[in-house]
Amino acid sequence: GDFVFTLPALYALRERFPDAEIVFLGKQMYRDFLSQRNLPIDKVVVVPPYPGVGEAEDFEPDQEEVDHFFQEMEKEYFDLAIQIHGGGRNSNPFLKRLGAKVTLGLKTPDAEPLDISVPYIYYQNEILRLLEVVKEVGAQTKDLEPKLSVIEEDLREAEEVLNGAGKLKKVVLHPGASDPRRHWPAEKFAKAGDYFVAKGYAVCVTGTPQEKELVDKVIGSMTYKAENLCGKLTLSGLTGLLSKASLVISNDTGPLHLARSIGVPAVGIYWCGNLINAGPMTRKFVRPLVSWQTHCPLCGEDIASVYAFDKRKQNDCKHEASFVSLVEVEGVTKAGEEMLSLRGAIP
Repeated sequence: GDFVFTLPALYALRERFPDAEIVFLGKQMYRDFLSQRNLPIDKVVVVPPYPGVGEAEDFEPDQEEVDHFFQEMEKEYFDLAIQIHGGGRNSNPFLKRLGAKVTLGLKTPDAEPLDISVPYIYYQNEILRLLEVVKEVGAQTKDLEPKLSVIEEDLREAEEVLNGAGKLKKVVLHPGASDPRRHWPAEKFAKAGDYFVAKGYAVCVTGTPQEKELVDKVIGSMTYKAENLCGKLTLSGLTGLLSKASLVISNDTGPLHLARSIGVPAVGIYWCGNLINAGPMTRKFVRPLVSWQTHCPLCGEDIASVYAFDKRKQNDCKHEASFVSLVEVEGVTKAGEEMLSLRGAIP
């Protein structure tokens, strides 16, 4: 999801610097996923496990591996290094070690400054935030919607996992998210799934291996049968599956943003604060259903006031109760029907 938000900024950089080599620093999963796609990225370099940059702040890195990485990066002689992931408390010092002529990026009050710093204020749409950063070097674009291509490898893996069921009209449910407060209840996902099975769709439920219990709960709560695809797809295969879906219903998390980037109709269930940051720029592909609950349903703490940076004081609410549970099933199914009718996807 975070990568999807960078796409308009990356295209803006390519428009501004058509002859430049654009090097993307990320995890191995990005090299695997991005290498064959038509994107404004010339090379993906894998960053070693590093504290606060892809790993927990207290992570103990392999210092020899890290030193070798920065030595190799200095040999790239970067003209410009850009930090567009978070407030920079850990990533800005990392960025400055690359040896670039100019550094640019986001900065919270407690982060190290770069040559050109853009204030990181938590509540801001991520796509607009990143476009604000690259505009500092004259990069702009008129296309605010992220766009990713689907390749043959995506479709091949999805077909293998679906085992011949790929031609059925499908609704994909994704009930997980990294923050449990963004979880729409499993029972409600199940009711939405049953609704679309009754309408003639095959329902697939996706999730990471860590979300197995949640996926099992959704499927176990359904009256009709659903396909359990938890842990069975790589990111490439998930892209292929989503591209074959008539509709995706998901919490505010990566697969929802991925579906949006490949032009698949989706219904997203958002907490109001997350809608500010991660909401779609248009309503063309995603219909957001919004929960306006700002106080913890268990203790009454005002979570919206402490959500910034996700750093809570010692005595703040530690509950992980859903903040989106009040979103009604009827609203989700109605929005789904509207998206399907706009696409002519009613069976």
